[in-house]
Amino acid sequence: MDTESAPAGGSETGAGGPGTEGAAAGGRPAVEPPPAPPAVAREVFGDRYDAAVRYTELLATSGVTRGLIGPREVPRLWDRHVLNCAVLAELLPAGTTLCDVGSGAGLPGIPVALARPDVSVTLLEPLLRRTTFLEEVVRELGLENVTVLRGRAEEMVGKLAVDVVTARAVAPMERLAGWGLPLLRPHGQMLALKGDSAEQELAESRAGLAKLGAVEWSVIAVGEGTLETSTRVVQVKVGESPGGVKAATRRAKAAARAGRAGSPARGADRGRTPRRRGR
Repeated sequence: MDTESAPAGGSETGAGGPGTEGAAAGGRPAVEPPPAPPAVAREVFGDRYDAAVRYTELLATSGVTRGLIGPREVPRLWDRHVLNCAVLAELLPAGTTLCDVGSGAGLPGIPVALARPDVSVTLLEPLLRRTTFLEEVVRELGLENVTVLRGRAEEMVGKLAVDVVTARAVAPMERLAGWGLPLLRPHGQMLALKGDSAEQELAESRAGLAKLGAVEWSVIAVGEGTLETSTRVVQVKVGESPGGVKAATRRAKAAARAGRAGSPARGADRGRTPRRRGR
């Protein structure tokens, strides 16, 4: 049984979107098939259309029963979740490396990977039950351009460097930038799906973004002309030296120390008092 709570750098809403965790009456999630794929899905996913259909089915079934997707989200999986995320692909140069921070059920990372086989995607997620689901999905869909990595964003500083960081419903903008920007290569960008709150969050975080090494930021719409409702994205670009690295490293070290301090002594795990060796 997964008893973990989401640490820093993890998704606040298991599926990477609002209202996506929950259960039906009686404590057991309802399972129903997803709606039929809209015609535009073939245009967005091309040769990987069948894989996108299967992914949506997995979200509607295993994703619900395992608490990653709320039952009420099933009827709108295509428009609100899968296609809403996939159109991020419009912003990605060829051959980009991407890290989806707090990936949850794989949103937006898996739809982007399906739409863009040339993009190398890392799904970064701290919770075991979610990474287990992600690994199963990646294996079943045969996504050779996707890697699942369990951990917090700040733990990956110095170990993982990418061109693009994505996130959806993970945290307020400034805090999210503190997790994501240190993972960027020089002149990289963070793409945060923020919906109707995009302008307000960006306005409230401008000073903090500048301190983190951001040199340009804006709210843009993607999927116009493809989706009925376009996806609103906060785009943050960094310069030659992405900031926040030292602060992220300090947070990771502090978390590691706290984890060690909270661990029981060896011997005590088995109900015994550790013996002191004689000299």
